[in-house]
Amino acid sequence: MPAMNHAPPPAAPDTLGFTKPPADTRVAVAMSGGVDSSVVAAMMKEDGFDVVGLTMQLYDHGAALAKKGACCAGADIQDARRVASKMGFPHYVLDYENLFREAVMDEFADAYLAGATPIPCIRCNERVKFKDMMDLARDLDADCLATGHYIRRMDGPNGPELHRAVDAGKDQSYFLFTTTREQLDYLRFPLGDLPDKAATRALAAKYGLTGVADKPDSQDICFVPEGRYTDVIEKLRPGVSKPGEIVHLDGRVLGEHAGVLNYTIGQRRGLGISGGDPLYVVKLDAGARQVIVGPREALGSTEVRLHEINWLGDGDFGDCPAEGWDMTVKVRSTRPPMPARVVPGAGGKAVAYLSEPENGVAPGQACVFYAAQGSRVLGGGWITGRG
Repeated sequence: MPAMNHAPPPAAPDTLGFTKPPADTRVAVAMSGGVDSSVVAAMMKEDGFDVVGLTMQLYDHGAALAKKGACCAGADIQDARRVASKMGFPHYVLDYENLFREAVMDEFADAYLAGATPIPCIRCNERVKFKDMMDLARDLDADCLATGHYIRRMDGPNGPELHRAVDAGKDQSYFLFTTTREQLDYLRFPLGDLPDKAATRALAAKYGLTGVADKPDSQDICFVPEGRYTDVIEKLRPGVSKPGEIVHLDGRVLGEHAGVLNYTIGQRRGLGISGGDPLYVVKLDAGARQVIVGPREALGSTEVRLHEINWLGDGDFGDCPAEGWDMTVKVRSTRPPMPARVVPGAGGKAVAYLSEPENGVAPGQACVFYAAQGSRVLGGGWITGRG
């Protein structure tokens, strides 16, 4: 009887889900110079992957060096380079300054001038990191792009799924809702399963990353020094801040302002009006150059209008029950998800009906969808208004 040749069993998936040897798996790592992405790069190198570090230089070198504590700043680029040198893998700095201004900064300025409250970090992920950087990673024959975001990619019955991080306090799903299914297939998020930020810093110390192990988290928008976004808008759009009226919901003119861009929905302090009950900014009318104020209860809304829906759930977004999708949603990054019913509309639009009134719903912010049970991220949309 002839001997039977048995094929070797398939290799078990590695930490990134690949079945080929790590040494044959090229991992491009998006390195901002902070502790999170530095730890990811070191983890991948220690696990035996063929690592390539990619760092974006997003704005003027001089301005970047002058701003501390921001991702992709001049000093942070140097930190990323040092980590790559210590761990022994190639590192490239990508000059995306013009792209970043066109894709992120210009829209940021124009949105504020139109009375919206934009979130440039989401647009940066969508239009730069997960687009142009991903394209470059593919050009370098990388099998995936790994980032330091606190979120999880999990394989589901219908393909890769996006899930909230184990550490709810660090979860960044709100800022990644525009991630597409195609992008999710290529992305990896090694930090999503860590219990907390202390675990990340402990890993940085383990790998000997002394320059970044104790580095503080960035707090502001990377191109907005000390949170003074009006200074940036004035630089990008000189002379556009024009004065106007502060108007009560009942029509009374209460005062004047120096420019709509100086105000945000829900703001109470710094209105320049006094006397009577506390008043809050409830609407910005950029066309009429009016800041509309009212009592706190006027901020509440249970109906949120959306556009540019990105759906990461199973099937098509429009193929839902007649009454819509039951899920939970976040309309602000710092708020926990709340029960809602989301009803699809035509042209990539939808309306989210919240179970309870939410204060400070503002055009330009995001409404992110989550499964009613569990940790899965179902996508989301951009807020255009409220009912």
